[in-house]
Amino acid sequence: MTRRAPQILGLGVFLVAYGTNVSTPLLVSYRERLGLGDSATMAIFTVYVIGILGVLPFAGQLSDRFGRRTIAIPFVVASALGSLIMILGRDSFGFLLVGRFFLGAASGAVLSIGAAWMQELLGPGREQRAAVVSTILSFLGFGLGPPVSALFEQVDASPLVGPFLLHAVATAAIVPLMWMLPETASKTPKPIRLQLGVPKEGQRFFRRVIAPASIWVFGFPSTSFALFPVIISDAIDGSPIVVAAVSGLITAWAALIARPILPRIGPGRTLHLGMAAGTLGYALGAISFATDIWQLVMPAAFLLGGASGLLTGGALAYLGEIADDESRGAINSTFYLLAYPGMTMPIILTTVARATGMSTALVILTVLAAAATTVLISRRAETPFL
Repeated sequence: MTRRAPQILGLGVFLVAYGTNVSTPLLVSYRERLGLGDSATMAIFTVYVIGILGVLPFAGQLSDRFGRRTIAIPFVVASALGSLIMILGRDSFGFLLVGRFFLGAASGAVLSIGAAWMQELLGPGREQRAAVVSTILSFLGFGLGPPVSALFEQVDASPLVGPFLLHAVATAAIVPLMWMLPETASKTPKPIRLQLGVPKEGQRFFRRVIAPASIWVFGFPSTSFALFPVIISDAIDGSPIVVAAVSGLITAWAALIARPILPRIGPGRTLHLGMAAGTLGYALGAISFATDIWQLVMPAAFLLGGASGLLTGGALAYLGEIADDESRGAINSTFYLLAYPGMTMPIILTTVARATGMSTALVILTVLAAAATTVLISRRAETPFL
């Protein structure tokens, strides 16, 4: 079990990540079935950020205090429960929001605790490998959800039921195996309170480099997962659900480029490259919407997904270097606490677009991303291991 522990943990992380995107290509179906507007449709995607933000400030600390296994496994169960609630939500907007909330809480807890657990299972000196493994498994899971849902839709096999039931069963099956994993946390008897878990000597670096980069970790891919396929759906020849699924698949699996790039160029340049790729992806998405050339959504998805993978891998590698044994879970939770609000980008854009128009909103967003990229690159002297 000890030898296979990283694989079992990885499968659990993968399944929880998979569950978060089962519903993504089905947003068009929910909009038509329930008669929803763009903002309400985007709310289905983004509401799970509330669940994430509710658990992230304390999930890592709780796992530092009581153990990785004790805290992570209930949230794995919550992921399965969330999918079952989504089945009830096929005819209820309220149930859709509740289901996504559960999926968000599970994702926030398991991905952050899982990253710390993976670092400890692989051992000292393998922080970059642990960061790459955690990133790849997460994004492989994110990428599997959309095509599975699209497959159910194409064969007309209850697409609003089957994919969620499959996830719930698979996730429940991994729980007994995860319960047998070795506990790695030191279980320090610290009081549970809101804290960042960032060692004093790393606070300036975290504040000036990690925090600004983390904001875009999900700000980039959330637009290609949820926004672009919906706002361009009227121009698509064929099934919008299939296009959304392919876009989601490309977005998630593009994160695999973190595997060869991170060890070769180091976390500093990886962060810079991620920001540049994401900015270019935004630009392509804006052009796609303005010209109705929906095919541009695909290269945009590749750039936005790759950007997210690069930013995640680079940041987690740095966190593995600066974290101490007593706060590894807390610092990973802090990173995801800063990153996950980026998932609200689609609903922010649809809200801004009411006043400016969608084309203008996308241009503004691209300019902001370009400015953030410039600022981060200007701080390259502060990033060690360049």
